Amino acid sequence: MEEVNQLVLGREAYERGAWEDAYRFLSRAGEVAPLAVDDLERLAMSAYLAGRDEEYLRALEQTHHAYLDAGKGHRAARCAFWLGLRLAFRGEMAQADGWFGRAHRLLEREPHDCAEQGYLMLPHVEQHLASGDLEAASAAARGAAEIGERFGDADLVTCARHLQGRVLLRQRRTTEGFALLDEAMVSVTAGELSPLVTGLIYCSVIEACQQVHALGRAREWTSALGRWCAEQPQLISFSGTCLMHRAEIKRLSGAWQDAIDEAQQAVERLTQSNNRKDAAGAWYQLAEVHRLRGDFDAAEQAYRSASQYGFEPQPGLALLRLAERHIDAAAAAIRRVMGATTDRLKRIRLLPAHVEIMLAADDIEQARRACHELADIAESYGTEALRALAAHARGAVELADGEAQAAAFWLRRAIEAWQQVDAPYETARVRIMMGQACRALGDNDSAALELQAARTVFRQLGATPDVSRVDFMLDMRSEEACGLSARELQVLRLVATGKTNKEIANELHLSGKTVDRHVSNIFNKLDVPTRAAATAWAYEHRLI
Repeated sequence: MEEVNQLVLGREAYERGAWEDAYRFLSRAGEVAPLAVDDLERLAMSAYLAGRDEEYLRALEQTHHAYLDAGKGHRAARCAFWLGLRLAFRGEMAQADGWFGRAHRLLEREPHDCAEQGYLMLPHVEQHLASGDLEAASAAARGAAEIGERFGDADLVTCARHLQGRVLLRQRRTTEGFALLDEAMVSVTAGELSPLVTGLIYCSVIEACQQVHALGRAREWTSALGRWCAEQPQLISFSGTCLMHRAEIKRLSGAWQDAIDEAQQAVERLTQSNNRKDAAGAWYQLAEVHRLRGDFDAAEQAYRSASQYGFEPQPGLALLRLAERHIDAAAAAIRRVMGATTDRLKRIRLLPAHVEIMLAADDIEQARRACHELADIAESYGTEALRALAAHARGAVELADGEAQAAAFWLRRAIEAWQQVDAPYETARVRIMMGQACRALGDNDSAALELQAARTVFRQLGATPDVSRVDFMLDMRSEEACGLSARELQVLRLVATGKTNKEIANELHLSGKTVDRHVSNIFNKLDVPTRAAATAWAYEHRLI
């Protein structure tokens, strides 16, 4: 009788999505008497969704053997597929390949075609995507979708269609790609899929949107994922990933404390469910907010934690070094990772930082090349945030090259684009540059308005380093600066303290040749012949 009660309670809990309760009741029932194969499937699924990774693998292996004993090879092959997929997600590729191989062998013995043949095509899609063979990836995804449709398997059809969408994005066929991703999400939000596939598709589609900076879609699907998770209080597996995505959205939207809170919760849940990849992503999001707020020690530790989980902590760590004024270290890091990254989608997240760091290192040519690559990507994918990044980079390069009028044109486009996607911090960063461009053009009133607007946003966000930077710029009168750039003013102050060019180069982490050029520009702009005269000018205009 106790076994029956536990079994009934387990099934009822499963139906209402109480995954921990379902796992506990079904486990107790299984201790009294062997579970039927359907209940073993429920036990495995409950374990997965409750964040019990090892228990999931054990229960699914039991289910696999139960199907073998019952002579249902195709169902045993399906279990083998899911075992292989989970192990692949964990990075245990030898075991994953073993299970995929077993699934293929089982299906070779089956006398008839079945949906499981389509499932086993899905890993091939991922392999072709990873190797860059997009035609083969597209063909495999199309074949899997056709099998899914023939057998009326909604999970398989949706998995395959969304993979077709991802392939199309990689092929820069953005409109078609998003159409298929959106179609897959209709099945998700309509509740047509199993809980496991629902969560997987949510996470994969959101990641694809974030890769190409489709922020509107990423926000929309992240909100939907959040609602789905909230309906299942005992859901652990996908709730941690949802929190990780929400942390990124909150950071971009300017809700930084919320981003920190949700990233910390994400780390805890993802660690519990053994999801190292997304736990690393949560650590990275935590590091990003700490860096922007000026808490550099906390940022350093969080970047290191992300790295320990196998996550590339760039470009964030390089930008941290830049904020700490270790320009050589920042430049070396970003050059290293750019040189090692050939995947176009992965380069998207690196290019804006590469432009910024190269400009700080006075390497305008490298910055311009990165700017052109970013512009080409933005043109290909056409998302508003990518256009904002490209315009921002172009404006920064033009400003560094002394083309203030051209810079103002691109910076205005960047401001408008960032405002459209509700990214207040990025908008404020561009407004700083717009203020510099206005000053260079002699429009001091507009410069002050841009800088003050940026400062207000930075203060509200708690972006301490940026507030200090703007305060410094607001303290400078345009006529006092006499056309000097921010870097030239920095060098002038050090000249006025009596430092040699070599000492200035060491302190600012610049080459001696670069400092020589800055000093020469200062003499020319101020129309002074010597370091003593430049020092006297700096004191006279209260820059010291």
